[in-house]
Amino acid sequence: MNPDVLDLARLQFALTAGGHFLFVALTLGLATVVAVLQTRATFSGRPLDARLVRFWGQLYVINYAVGIVTGIVMEFQFGMSWSGLTHYAGNVFGASLAVETIVAFFAESTFLGLWIFGWHRLNRWVHLAAIWIVALTAYLSAYWILVSNGFLNHPVGHCTVDGVLVLDDPVAVLTNPSALLAFGHVVAGALLTAGFFMAGVSAYHLFRRSPEWEFFGRSLRIGVFVSFPALMVTAVFGGLQFSALSTFQPMKSAVFGQRTAEIARLQADLVARFGPGDYVPSAALTRGAGLIMLICFALMMYFTFAGLILACFRRAVFRFRLWHLALMAAVPLPYVAMISGWVFREAGRQPWVVYGLLKTEDAVSGLSPGAMRLSLTVFTTLFVLLAVLNAWLLARHARRGPVDAGLGHDERADGDAPDPADALPAARY
Repeated sequence: MNPDVLDLARLQFALTAGGHFLFVALTLGLATVVAVLQTRATFSGRPLDARLVRFWGQLYVINYAVGIVTGIVMEFQFGMSWSGLTHYAGNVFGASLAVETIVAFFAESTFLGLWIFGWHRLNRWVHLAAIWIVALTAYLSAYWILVSNGFLNHPVGHCTVDGVLVLDDPVAVLTNPSALLAFGHVVAGALLTAGFFMAGVSAYHLFRRSPEWEFFGRSLRIGVFVSFPALMVTAVFGGLQFSALSTFQPMKSAVFGQRTAEIARLQADLVARFGPGDYVPSAALTRGAGLIMLICFALMMYFTFAGLILACFRRAVFRFRLWHLALMAAVPLPYVAMISGWVFREAGRQPWVVYGLLKTEDAVSGLSPGAMRLSLTVFTTLFVLLAVLNAWLLARHARRGPVDAGLGHDERADGDAPDPADALPAARY
């Protein structure tokens, strides 16, 4: 394997998978928040609750739509650049990827379409059920992805037939501790991301003395009150994953802890088992990313604990402008923590793509360096454009605030020609 092709392929996967992950986190967290907000609006019938659903739902839809495109782009580069992995282990982890595609691109998107276009058309309980199905299928999608990733980090439930892996124990794959612990960590991290995002956007409007002070005061409190417990759950699952490293990936644990003697012992053991080679992952990526993740956690802990106290005081919510600035500045923290945690998880298992079974250098497609450079340029450009587009759309709609036009707008109030669907019972919130 040409080392340039290997390095370029790894860089391409890191950029595309990491970029897609940023979209997924906010989508997963906002879907849950919007579903809870709509549940409250359905039972209360208060206009403010319905407006909260529409505003935050609009931002959720934008992030979801662009995120879906990044997922499709990532799948293309995955199949093109890592044919060795799919040939060797595709029979095991490919099934969960296929199920995730069905859940995300069929079930989730179908019910999201019903929710988007069902405002003032569907019965309010049917409309509420649609958003909850969207949220639950989003969780299922994340679970199936992590089943695949968990297998790569801790391969279980397989046997080898004719030199390739074959699924032997589906239950073991579905209950893989590496997948389940990561699932809890990612779900809680997604809620944390949504909480910081809500608090930051709300703080922006309160800092500018928005006339929608009641609306954004409520949103800021929701964001803060979601963030603190989400951070605690994220930390618990993160701690459980750290404690499991000594069993699942002892070399990663030793590198992060800078235990030189243990690193040397593990290197010697791996050479004896698998032949000559360097089995020590990059200390800069592994330890560096882990430390950045922990620093971000500490900063977010101070932010959320202080915010939990300040949010209990009405005057602080509406008048404490220094806190508003801090909340706006803190929005990137969950993203930095997520990316650094992902780098720690993935870079720390090198040189394995399937831990202990398949090396990364054996998983790369047989492409020329020129073709790999072209691929990297094209995919990176696409992802940068999509990320910029998403940021621009989110910022634009967040600055506009809860205007009447947009998601959930009742066109029947505009005096247009009658629509046959108007005869259906309209939802009331």
